[in-house]
Amino acid sequence: MTDTDNTGEFIENVTFDELRIGQSARLGRTLSHEDIAAFAAVSGDINPAHVDAEYAHGTLFKGVVAHGMWGAALISRLLGTRLPGPGTIYLAQTLQFLKPVRVGDELRVTATVAAKDETKKHVMLNCDIKNQTGAVVLTGVATVIAPTEKVRRPRAQLPPFCLAPAADPYAALRQLVRPLAPVRCAVVHPCDLVSLRGALEAADQRWLVPLLVGPAPRLRALAAGDGLSLDDVEIVDEAHSHAAAVRGVALAAAGAVEMLMKGSLRPEELVDAVLAEPRLRTKRRLSHVFRLEVPTYGKALLVSDGLLHIQPALADKVDIVQNAIALAHALGNPCPKVALLSAMETVNPKLASTIDAAALCKMADRGQIAGALLDGPLGFDDAVSPAAARADGIVSAVAGQADILIAPDLESGDLLAKQLKYMAGAASCGVVLGAAVPIALTGRADSAPARAASAALALVLAHRYRERRP
Repeated sequence: MTDTDNTGEFIENVTFDELRIGQSARLGRTLSHEDIAAFAAVSGDINPAHVDAEYAHGTLFKGVVAHGMWGAALISRLLGTRLPGPGTIYLAQTLQFLKPVRVGDELRVTATVAAKDETKKHVMLNCDIKNQTGAVVLTGVATVIAPTEKVRRPRAQLPPFCLAPAADPYAALRQLVRPLAPVRCAVVHPCDLVSLRGALEAADQRWLVPLLVGPAPRLRALAAGDGLSLDDVEIVDEAHSHAAAVRGVALAAAGAVEMLMKGSLRPEELVDAVLAEPRLRTKRRLSHVFRLEVPTYGKALLVSDGLLHIQPALADKVDIVQNAIALAHALGNPCPKVALLSAMETVNPKLASTIDAAALCKMADRGQIAGALLDGPLGFDDAVSPAAARADGIVSAVAGQADILIAPDLESGDLLAKQLKYMAGAASCGVVLGAAVPIALTGRADSAPARAASAALALVLAHRYRERRP
């Protein structure tokens, strides 16, 4: 969030006698997702054109726009703090909304003295807001009573405004899967409480019908110790995690289950078992996709691959990208925007990720990658911030509004996803694509709700696979 008028220890007014016709004042502001969310929270205006990216995409504006009165509030701020400033009394305001204001737009708010009434001490000011291109987005005329006495006051130090995390960070995903019938799922070796709870929570939500594959006595003791009931849950007794992985994969290969869910075993145990089963192979490589609800971004982000491919070659990245696109399609986005990340925005022979990004974009142009808009190489800032993209001179349908982030390697993908989760408060879940059945797969530190949400992702894919085999 950029604000060019929030510095200095004092605020000071311009009295009626000091005001001159043509005198003006300005302030700058860059619209952020937080601004829209905060204004919606304070005003109660939750018109989906402002707060629902999926709905907004289908409107005249083709995306989320700011509330019109948010712009009017910027005018009020300029009048109340700069011109005339403290002591000003607002009487009237006309407004014309000429263009939409989008996240990342850099706004310049101007008020200019147009007329003075000596008798009533009334002042009329022409007000307008322009965006970074110079286009006027809002204009109007304000009428105020200007202060007659000089006021100079210390600038109020307001506490930081922080939006509380959503009561249900997986609400959008929950709504998406609500109409889907649960499918049978082999939950492989859920031998700690968090993985067992995650599976049972997903079952309670009707996202799966669990088939627990693991040591039966241990699972029953674990459930009893935490007051969980396994009365209606089928258990396939396998003493060890490796054997449980092989058995769960065999059940999937035989069609006895339509999805797999990782329990407390290591991810590679389950993935290796899947790779060893020819009946689960498809034309694509396996890859993992995180789905992240980042409170400050305004829509869900898909991040891949931060789990399976340590140093993916170009051929690996083709499948990584196409798998992420397939998940976006299943989640209802028919043409996701894919940002191919790197440390720089220009192709540099010394940095392989920039060359791979350029090659992937050309492959998309030629139809070798389908179903999405690709751009890269892009830095993370340029992928998610319109202002950053403009500052770097990037004109792109993807830059600043990416739906999918493709990391150059496992380290950067893992770090990115975990930073968004632990530092930005993102709600995370994940799934593996590329096999004949989807695999709900999370980390050891993930909560039971995150594991259940991963099962919801897998459920969406399982229903998609019924229509179209991967």
